[in-house]
Amino acid sequence: MYNIGYDIGSSSIKAALVEVDTGKQIAVTHEPEGEMGMISPKASWTEQDPEVWWKLICLATKKLLKQTGIDSAKISGIGIAYQMHGLVVVDRNGAPLRNAIIWCDSRAVDIGNEAFKALGTKKCMEHLLNSPANFTASKLKWVHDNEPDIYEKIYKYMLPGDYIAYKFSGDITTTINGLSEGTLWDYKNHEPANWLLSFYNLNPDLTPALVDNFSVQAKLNQQGAEASGLKPGTPITYRAGDQPNNALSLNVMKPGEVAATGGTSGVVYALTDSMQTKELERINHFAHVNHTAAAPVIGKLLCINGAGIQYRWMKNNTGAESYNHMNQLADAEPVGSNGLCVMPFGNGAERMLGNKNIEARILNINLNQHSQGSIYRATLEGIAFSFIYGMKFIKNDNTPLHVIRAGNDNLFRSEVFSNTIASLIGQEIEIYNTTGAIGAARAASVRHDNLAAFGERISNNDYVSSYTPQKNADAYVEAYGKWEKELNTIINK
Repeated sequence: MYNIGYDIGSSSIKAALVEVDTGKQIAVTHEPEGEMGMISPKASWTEQDPEVWWKLICLATKKLLKQTGIDSAKISGIGIAYQMHGLVVVDRNGAPLRNAIIWCDSRAVDIGNEAFKALGTKKCMEHLLNSPANFTASKLKWVHDNEPDIYEKIYKYMLPGDYIAYKFSGDITTTINGLSEGTLWDYKNHEPANWLLSFYNLNPDLTPALVDNFSVQAKLNQQGAEASGLKPGTPITYRAGDQPNNALSLNVMKPGEVAATGGTSGVVYALTDSMQTKELERINHFAHVNHTAAAPVIGKLLCINGAGIQYRWMKNNTGAESYNHMNQLADAEPVGSNGLCVMPFGNGAERMLGNKNIEARILNINLNQHSQGSIYRATLEGIAFSFIYGMKFIKNDNTPLHVIRAGNDNLFRSEVFSNTIASLIGQEIEIYNTTGAIGAARAASVRHDNLAAFGERISNNDYVSSYTPQKNADAYVEAYGKWEKELNTIINK
């Protein structure tokens, strides 16, 4: 028997098949062949059509079944991971009323900031572990205030993964960690934060019913089965946002363990069992996949919007042959890129910078000294430096970072990027050959009582290598100091 897992990203839809008994990877694919487009009606607005996600999931599913020759009757479970913080609103027939407002859209920043001031630090810390900020609740408030005709037709709001589960099954549900990523979960009372919706003059009845992360959440109906190529009755048994799911995929399940990723955005996701924080605005706090009221596990998430998207922009606009070639040219340059600095913040407001949008910048270009390789190295270093800059807020929030793990399918493939981070934090980074889709597929078999066995399988089968700190890190420290000085000059203008 097999499980199928999906990772609904903003760049592509990934799908994976794994064996249930062993967790062995059978096949992985993605759709579209290039990259999924984003819709930007105004500056700092970013949307996607949720129906496109569903169409691509169906294409990827049929492709996997055809490539492997596996009978869809042998698919015993479905796991879903998805881009966090998005907002999908549907009418009573389940039809989307507008494009999804996705994670990197900044239109609701002011709404969240004003709510934080009105509600106060104490209330938000005790109940939400976050400021309302630019998350799903604030995005729904934006629809209420700016598109009242659409708001009046809303039957339910959903996160992106909730919508895909609905398309498979016809059931509209969500999870605790899903609500937490939208600042819609009350940790103190262990219930949906209906009081926040009421504060925003939003109807609490718009919140979907709750299901557990590891459970039979729904089963495929005839319509979902016909569209996807799977069998009616196939259960959906796991659902989580991409960063909690990425952590699970890397066996990051205990306090002190850290999952890092360098995709379109850069993320550091550190686990703690503390329900206290001094950082309600720069760092986000979400219920991890194994969080319970009795045994809390909270993910402290540092998100850098401008990360991999900066390196992708470089590839698309400098005539680069491939990322591998870019990495080779970067590796030939000295640490610090001969003074060239890149600020990778060109993908919307950055929470760790106080929700400022300082845009991407290339600084200190010397036309007689710097080359294409210099720019590539400075870009990788600039993204790595932004990780280091943000990680200090996690460390200063009484969160030790004992183990850092990352996947082998993003910026961490680059020795320049990984060695820069490892050398500046003075800690080894473990690399694993897994992806969010593979993790979601494996998690479709997980129950709380066998998470330990699940983790052992990952550690034993997926470990690839480690990046260790360079013995002499002085050059890295000097380069980071110059970069941070430039950043502070920009921020304080």
